[in-house]
Amino acid sequence: MAANLKSCRVLVGPRSYGKCEPRLRRELEDQVGEVIYNTTGHPLSSAELCELLPGCDGIIAGLDVVDRAAIEVADRLKVIAHYGVGLDTVDLEAAREQGIVVTYTPGANAVSVAELTIGLMLSLGRMIPAAITATRAGGWPHFSGVALRGKTVGLLGMGAIGKQVVLSLRGFACKLLAHDPVPDVAFAQDNGVELLSMDDVVSQADFLSLHVPLLPETREMVSTSFLSKMKHGAFLINTSRGEVIDEGALLEALQSGHLAGAALDTLIEEPPSVDNPLLALSQVIVTPHMGAHTDGATNEMGWTALKDCLAVLSGEPPIHQVV
Repeated sequence: MAANLKSCRVLVGPRSYGKCEPRLRRELEDQVGEVIYNTTGHPLSSAELCELLPGCDGIIAGLDVVDRAAIEVADRLKVIAHYGVGLDTVDLEAAREQGIVVTYTPGANAVSVAELTIGLMLSLGRMIPAAITATRAGGWPHFSGVALRGKTVGLLGMGAIGKQVVLSLRGFACKLLAHDPVPDVAFAQDNGVELLSMDDVVSQADFLSLHVPLLPETREMVSTSFLSKMKHGAFLINTSRGEVIDEGALLEALQSGHLAGAALDTLIEEPPSVDNPLLALSQVIVTPHMGAHTDGATNEMGWTALKDCLAVLSGEPPIHQVV
């Protein structure tokens, strides 16, 4: 049943919502009766949502943990408008059982995450962070970097983000390999991407980039066995989810010198503990899950989530419904 929007209360979890585009907040505040913003400084936990969701008709959720416990106490919740594409923090089955619509924002952050991926590849190959640190300390190091030109770049996952990585790499004269369980053969052919098995991509790549969703079959898929198949001296880039990597196995591969370096925009624990041993390695670049944090991505995710949230609350079908 459609609700009177002015009687609705909406919770907004993502701290970046409306940060670059103030109209997003104004539009939401003008349309509904009350908006509650996350002021914690971090994504909302299940316990925090259990306190905030009762009485809310909708939530625009980012990395907030909308699990079964939170959903079952949300007595008025009609829509979870997910701000992004990774749905691993939302219990879809619990939402389905409660008749709650779940939406997401496919493709909205693809270009931004792809741009960061390319930046991390270049930073690894040319040792840019180490060079900056050494120069600021008074040094003038002579690093010999690894160029992208002529190298083999492997992609595990060639969805919206993986495709944007391919398009961004066309000017670097790389050999492009990819594995995807449901590959876009036409796109691969049009853009010079060779589709191979996962093992072949892993074993041949000089730069291996992860673009897979977090699923039971991808959790800790980057294991000791997986890493042993990578080329000696290869680089690993992860802008998907931290849980797809066994961080202990990665640490061993880096400390042994089997891998030349890794760039991680996501980790299992976010923010990481200061004693996470990966942070102590100079050949590891860690960024704070910032792949989607650009003006273009946050604006597009914001507008898409807002429109679908308001559509459901108005009794209309959303554009990007998952459940």
